[in-house]
Amino acid sequence: MIWGMRAVVQTVSEAEVTVKEERVGAIRDGLLVLVGVTHSDGLDEARWIAEKIWKLRIMGDEQSASDLDAPILLVSQFTLYADTRKGRRPSWNAAAPRPVAEPLVDAVAAALRDLGAHVETGEFGAMMEVRSVNVGPNTILLER
Repeated sequence: MIWGMRAVVQTVSEAEVTVKEERVGAIRDGLLVLVGVTHSDGLDEARWIAEKIWKLRIMGDEQSASDLDAPILLVSQFTLYADTRKGRRPSWNAAAPRPVAEPLVDAVAAALRDLGAHVETGEFGAMMEVRSVNVGPNTILLER
């Protein structure tokens, strides 16, 4: 069974994304979110996961990013849909293609902004370097 949209959420003291040695997004004391989209996802899933990310009580003293007005670095991550059950080479069949995934990743960012979040992003489809310092460490998997 394929679930809907997925996100890996990490509490970080700092995180940044670079593309071709140029920083395209960076935050301090917030959440690094890697988000993956599958074929059946739509705007409902994007809004649901944005609200879940914004209100998830995983920061200090069981507070949410919403409570602390913490920034979010959102990075598209089709590899969250890797299927490694057979062989040694992952299958990406469950990951939505770019024409489906890109607007939905943008919709997650827009929904977070509508909720009041300061959102930085990576660059969809680019070879990115993501650097972060995980606090806790705290890493949560969300699935719709």
